[in-house]
Amino acid sequence: MQGHPHQVERLRRLRQSSSIRSMLAETQVEPRHLIQPLFVTEDADPEPIASLPGISRLPLSQLAAKCAELQMLGIYGVALFPKINPRYKNASGTEAINPANLALRAIRTIKEKIPGTMVFADIALDPYTSHGHDGVLDTSGQDVANDETVELLVKMALLTAQAGADFVAPSDMMDGRVAAIRHQLDLAGHTRTGILAYSAKFASAYYGPFRDAIGSQRKPEDGPISKAGYQINPANRREAVREALQDAHEGADILMVKPAGAYLDILREIREASTLPLAAYQVSGEYAQIHAAAEKGWLDLVKTRNESLLSIRRAGADLILTYFAESFAKDWNKA
Repeated sequence: MQGHPHQVERLRRLRQSSSIRSMLAETQVEPRHLIQPLFVTEDADPEPIASLPGISRLPLSQLAAKCAELQMLGIYGVALFPKINPRYKNASGTEAINPANLALRAIRTIKEKIPGTMVFADIALDPYTSHGHDGVLDTSGQDVANDETVELLVKMALLTAQAGADFVAPSDMMDGRVAAIRHQLDLAGHTRTGILAYSAKFASAYYGPFRDAIGSQRKPEDGPISKAGYQINPANRREAVREALQDAHEGADILMVKPAGAYLDILREIREASTLPLAAYQVSGEYAQIHAAAEKGWLDLVKTRNESLLSIRRAGADLILTYFAESFAKDWNKA
């Protein structure tokens, strides 16, 4: 190269060995950054989920042992999702506020046997409704009734806090639900119970395997109502930031973006707009597509897994809900 020797910036000097690359890595992913979603069932044996390779619905009797394994790996948080027997479902989702329901028994089991595990409890009605929506329908049956749904979510959150959940995680996207939940939790003395708000939850095509896992797939006979009526349009960045800031104002302790991989720009926008901790949910479809491509030999599973998690952290997530948590932690601990 011709010219003055200082005209060329030799950035590759900082990449020339694995040691210097490791020393200068700006972003890290460790097991402590990850939350493992767990599906729980009333059945006696684990049920493999075909669309989520390596993931099974766990019997209640095996839940504590799994949490203990995760804790040994350095994963301190789990997000619980029950698969409800269809006979307990109805249009109003009333099983959600049954004090003896599966989700509440799961929380009590974990907190009694593995108290160090942080339990993030889903607050939404879709596992409990016969129509698969996150709320109850209005009298016309043509829309989800916002305020009536919020009343049920508040009752659900109170029961969940009483059961011992560390964080309630409203994932419904109803207006005003964070403020209502925070107010009632505080009135009931649950001032230590946190709120992880699904603040920017998009009407995404990536949720299919999850809906299989909890049995909430909607069918044509369930009617024409779309979840796009309450989840965010994937085209909208400003609206997502507005939702997140509203949840922060209403009392959320942690904000979340869902899905993660296709919404890294939203993660960065919210990271720059708020000082609250930020989580991201690497959803079932993201996990499934990486596995599917790896099974065909088109991608390296471990490298793609690691890069996907790194990108989510780099975009600004403090915590990641991911089905890869356990496998990543096992490999990280071997390294």
